[in-house]
Amino acid sequence: MSQVPIIIGVAGGSASGKTTVSQAILQQVGAERIAYIPHDCYYRDLSHLPFEQRTQLNVDHPDALDNELLVKHLDALVAGQAVEVPTYDFATYTRLPTPLHVAPRPVILLEGILIFAEPVLRRRMQIKLFVDADADLRFIRRLRRDIGERGRSVDTVIEQYLKTVRIMHLEFVEPTKRYADLIIPEGGSNAIAIDLVVARIEAALNH
Repeated sequence: MSQVPIIIGVAGGSASGKTTVSQAILQQVGAERIAYIPHDCYYRDLSHLPFEQRTQLNVDHPDALDNELLVKHLDALVAGQAVEVPTYDFATYTRLPTPLHVAPRPVILLEGILIFAEPVLRRRMQIKLFVDADADLRFIRRLRRDIGERGRSVDTVIEQYLKTVRIMHLEFVEPTKRYADLIIPEGGSNAIAIDLVVARIEAALNH
């Protein structure tokens, strides 16, 4: 690569539409030009704990994520080096044995609930986007996702939401909205915001 990659952060509450926005960026800018890094991949491995104990830990707190490894990977990608991104199993709260190989690209797209909560991550981002959605919509989407994709029951999703997700959102996620360069309401269905972001990325790449 002839220029230093730009790092774009896509933050927002759980099930706010971050992945939809990220996928729209990938499609319009071109996946071949983007190294896509979900923060969810960096949850700490809990395989050393009994399963019941894993389910009781607060995975919505910033300490649940291995940001030290993420920073190393971001810096390696910026330096033109490929990285091996962990793969995480949300049903068992453990890392899977096969990581995901991510090659350096002109754009690094980092997506996650808590990426703006960490100054060490914010400092590395050139563009910061916050995807906003009403709390009731986010909860409904999370309920459907966790049941359909993560092997959870209705009761466990509701319990986790009331016990940690909502509290952590108010404490650690919602306040980071102030760090955003652009707040995107309605997530991936906000075509105007997506077009603005894509145009900004293209301008940076062609600078």
